[in-house]
Amino acid sequence: MTRTPSAPGPTSLAVAALLTALVAFGPISTDLYLASLPDMARDFHVGIEQAQLTLSVFLAGFAATMLIYGPLSDRFGRRPVILGGVLIYLLGSVACTVAPTMDTLIAARFLQALGACCGPVVGRAVVRDVYPREQAAKVLSYMASAMAIAPFAAPILGGWLHSLLGWRSNFVLLTLFGLILLVAVYRLLGETNGHRDRTALSPTAMLINYRTLLTDRRVLGYTLTVALVFSGMFTFISASSFVLIEVMGLPPALFGFGFAVVIAGYITGGLVAGRHTHRIGLDRMIRLGTMGCAVSGLTAAGLAWAGITTMPAVLLPLMVFFLCAALVLPNSTAGAIAPYPRMSGAASALVGFLQMSMGAAIGWLHAATFDHTTRPLGTLVAVLGVGAWVVFTVLVRKRD
Repeated sequence: MTRTPSAPGPTSLAVAALLTALVAFGPISTDLYLASLPDMARDFHVGIEQAQLTLSVFLAGFAATMLIYGPLSDRFGRRPVILGGVLIYLLGSVACTVAPTMDTLIAARFLQALGACCGPVVGRAVVRDVYPREQAAKVLSYMASAMAIAPFAAPILGGWLHSLLGWRSNFVLLTLFGLILLVAVYRLLGETNGHRDRTALSPTAMLINYRTLLTDRRVLGYTLTVALVFSGMFTFISASSFVLIEVMGLPPALFGFGFAVVIAGYITGGLVAGRHTHRIGLDRMIRLGTMGCAVSGLTAAGLAWAGITTMPAVLLPLMVFFLCAALVLPNSTAGAIAPYPRMSGAASALVGFLQMSMGAAIGWLHAATFDHTTRPLGTLVAVLGVGAWVVFTVLVRKRD
């Protein structure tokens, strides 16, 4: 491994914390300003759909660039690609802070996403570089649990900042976050890619690599399972401010606490997965998680269509969904990127591309069908949870 002069080892606690922060780029960049969405729409005199585009466009930018960052890191190494991505994120964050119109803000969010997606794509590839398959799943689970602190705390912090200083203060904080990460990557992260592929950026090689991955039944099954479960989570993330604030009347300053109830499920699930995956088995853990997502999603939909819209009726089924999602996402990701070590960057990119593309589409679909009730949210979460269970059962055939 090529290191900077003072870089610690690839499995050190400092590097693990840095990788967790990099993988958390997405949740931090979306969840911090969720409580501000209704006021942003009012300030710019636009509708809910356009305000939610700041989320969907961010995911679209994530998805588009993921297909490039993976091969870039396979060709040139993990460290320089992460440095470049964080710099782009920093520039996009500054543009978001000073955006004079909603259209400008949407464009700046897209630029921000182009940089931010380096974190999860290349960060997961670093984990694959350093750890074997089962150990990688365990590390990713612990990272997911630690990463969940970001969406747990970000909406609370963002709601307070919004109440005290206005919505632009959230983007000031994201700018500082990007600057700190840029310095930390430069100082702490050494190179972990010991199998650089000179042909990784060849269009023909990229097509062959992605074709190889997509035609592998199990890789496709793991990848689609990630995409469906993530989209169920993103449905709540994109809808949460409008459902909790506009529909249920929660003040913006308290929005983060309602959001945190659901995220607590993900933290708990990440700890369970990290502790027990090695004993239970990766595929069995995913199967349990997808079954739980299906049941909790159907429960959320049933309560919504029955007109039961109390805080417990809305938040508790979603908390269980997020708990089960934490059993699925890190293990399915590890299953998808493990079979082809020389294409781990491309495999990580493919997982990210499909989950972010589907998440962006589902976020737009919720905005288009939002009727100021909890029915669209519950229905989408149910369909995606059941879909994840069906896809995993059909495509990933391995007897436990």
